Amino acid sequence: MTDSLPTNITHIPDTLIEKEMRDSFLTYAMSVIHDRALPDVRDGLKPSQRRILVAMNDLNLRHNAKYRKCAKIAGDTSGNYHPHGESVIYPTLVRMAQPFRLRHCLIDGQGNFGSIDGDPPAAMRYTEARMGGPAEEMLVDLDKDTTDKRTNYDETRTEPTVLPGKFPNLLVNGSEGIAVGMSTALPPHNLQEVINAIRMVLDNPKCTVKDLLTVITGPDFPTG
Repeated sequence: MTDSLPTNITHIPDTLIEKEMRDSFLTYAMSVIHDRALPDVRDGLKPSQRRILVAMNDLNLRHNAKYRKCAKIAGDTSGNYHPHGESVIYPTLVRMAQPFRLRHCLIDGQGNFGSIDGDPPAAMRYTEARMGGPAEEMLVDLDKDTTDKRTNYDETRTEPTVLPGKFPNLLVNGSEGIAVGMSTALPPHNLQEVINAIRMVLDNPKCTVKDLLTVITGPDFPTG
């Protein structure tokens, strides 16, 4: 090992440590926001949630298909799209199947998926799942290049950057996320009210928030 400096450096810029810390923190924060923590406003999903649904789509786990073990779903998600281990993926899968958390569940679970009182779900080798109806609607026409795609982590396949999203997931199911320097907490809303609001915007693109609030009168939590 040598103590000499590399000979190919032609210029070492001077910079204030405050500026470097600020710029580096912002870069890190944006990376966390984009890659992990906060949902995409277009489909209302975080990357881990989206990848679980894509893996289930690869397995043809439609809403009327036979249930498959959650261990298989988590394993395929980890191996093909989200290399963070099944123990990280399974809690995300469970949350999308809990009716006391989501107004309209994206995953139809079979077995013990926990309770509103805080009881934990059974291990993934015991539970089974398939897509719920809303999730299936969000994946319609995915194979027709309706959204942009990117290569997965090991460049062996592609994954969508966002789902086509015929179901207004972000508004209906809401979302919570904690990132670096910011967070989000959007409550769920009634599906029929959201549809009426969408129709209002289509009929009158100049409608105001005040107009929309006459249709969407407030949040609609799954527990009442």
